[in-house]
Amino acid sequence: MSEIVTVSTRPFEGQAPGTSGLRKKVKVFQQPNYAENFIQSVFDVVSPDPGAVLVIGGDGRFHNRTVIQEAIRMAAANGYGKVLVGRGGILSTPAASHVIRKYKASGGLVLSASHNPGGPEEDFGIKYNIANGGPAPESVTGAIHARTQVIDRWLTVPGEDIDLETPGEYRVGGMTVSVIDPVADYADLMETLFDFDAIRSAVKGGFTMRFDAMSAVTGPYAHEILENRLGFARDTVVNGTPLEDFGGHHPDPNLIHAEQLYLAMMAPDAPDLGAASDGDGDRNLIIGRGRFITPSDSLAMLAANIECAPGYKGRLAGIARSMPTSAAADRVAEALGVPCFETPTGWKFFGNLLDAGKVTICGEESAGTGSDHVREKDGLWAVLLWLNILAVRKISVDELAREHWARFGRNYYARHDYEGVDKAGADALMDGLKAQLASLPGQSFGPLTVSVADSFSYTDPVDGSVSANQGIRVLFEGGSRVVFRLSGTGTHGATLRVYLENYTGPDGNLGAETGDMLAPQIAAAEAIAGIERHTGRTKPDVIT
Repeated sequence: MSEIVTVSTRPFEGQAPGTSGLRKKVKVFQQPNYAENFIQSVFDVVSPDPGAVLVIGGDGRFHNRTVIQEAIRMAAANGYGKVLVGRGGILSTPAASHVIRKYKASGGLVLSASHNPGGPEEDFGIKYNIANGGPAPESVTGAIHARTQVIDRWLTVPGEDIDLETPGEYRVGGMTVSVIDPVADYADLMETLFDFDAIRSAVKGGFTMRFDAMSAVTGPYAHEILENRLGFARDTVVNGTPLEDFGGHHPDPNLIHAEQLYLAMMAPDAPDLGAASDGDGDRNLIIGRGRFITPSDSLAMLAANIECAPGYKGRLAGIARSMPTSAAADRVAEALGVPCFETPTGWKFFGNLLDAGKVTICGEESAGTGSDHVREKDGLWAVLLWLNILAVRKISVDELAREHWARFGRNYYARHDYEGVDKAGADALMDGLKAQLASLPGQSFGPLTVSVADSFSYTDPVDGSVSANQGIRVLFEGGSRVVFRLSGTGTHGATLRVYLENYTGPDGNLGAETGDMLAPQIAAAEAIAGIERHTGRTKPDVIT
């Protein structure tokens, strides 16, 4: 066994990690000891049993390989018996979750900054997933954060970098490193869940699609599953090679950053289905020919039709959605006689519900949808479920959407993002909202009258834990609402997210423009929160 080297260090001297993982600019990570401090803090907190298995992989962004090589040596020094790492350092976030679960690993390091840009001047991130394959719960992330504040050493073993490009087994210290195919296990799992024969038949019958991998991690998975296994044309997947800087683009599957896909899908000769995924493969965008599907509607429509997929036949236990996600899924749950859970934002909150068998499908308005097959949101999984439903029902995306709204009503919905705003102004806005919560019920703002205003708090139905201050909700009579949250996914400034929703019943106006239907909610949000006064912004940076 190689000598274990102890490297003296000091706690984070500049920027400390957040409780959801470490996400900073690459130049911050390139500081001496920075990534090592966080990784060692993880190992100190989780205290792996001797010989434990660790999964490591990431989205291929700049600096991934450097951190992976150091993490492998550190794992050897900290008593792990085996590391599983994706070839080229690649593992999508949902694929990493599956590998952790399939090979009974004790956990995994997922190297990604999600949908944030990549490159030497851009973002990098690390998070820890536990043995169930899901993000570490707050009890673990809080302990990791605390450890980073006092850490004074990290452990490694001497040795050369391993060959990440060649599958096989290597020795690092006394530990085995297996470089694995990053796609095969995940693709095999998808074949057990979906009716690949029905999809292949639709493809042979002329069904077409376009999948934009955004030069990010999902490309290899999409090439294998969509083109090789399902028979779509070889040019179906575009931007399918993962690049360290994502080709200079922002790998966020929304209508701003995937505009070319949107424009292609609005053309008369558009494919039947357009889809995209993000940097680490856990988000999705769904667009039919001439019809964009909001993530909130996508969750509801998938839940309403999930039994079209063989892997979900007869076993819809319940639905979960994050609080800012529209209530469209609630109406499906009520009609199907299953519970619907409203949780804080963050996939870890779905983990307990999934592990306890209380829900089968869950989703967030931020383009994340998933099920109990893994413990992460899963972009390509959502695309495959859409394909399965369309193939079995022999229906277009637009037809399915119209049919759904005619049955359940329509939740007109949008999210307005104000990015990189001054944090002091954003905090003042939220403080002002909290101060007026008690006085808002009964007040009218144009045609809208407030029925309830609160700061959302969640009590976990499985373990009883409480998560408070998860966003400000302003609910209006008739089923519409406005929600305000500050997001922690950026690396500078603050991002204010304003969620706008207007419910129209099955007999209402189901074919209007979303902007027109949300005009009263937009005006009410400004009147209540003073967005322009606090942020200096007259319009959002991104509308989803």
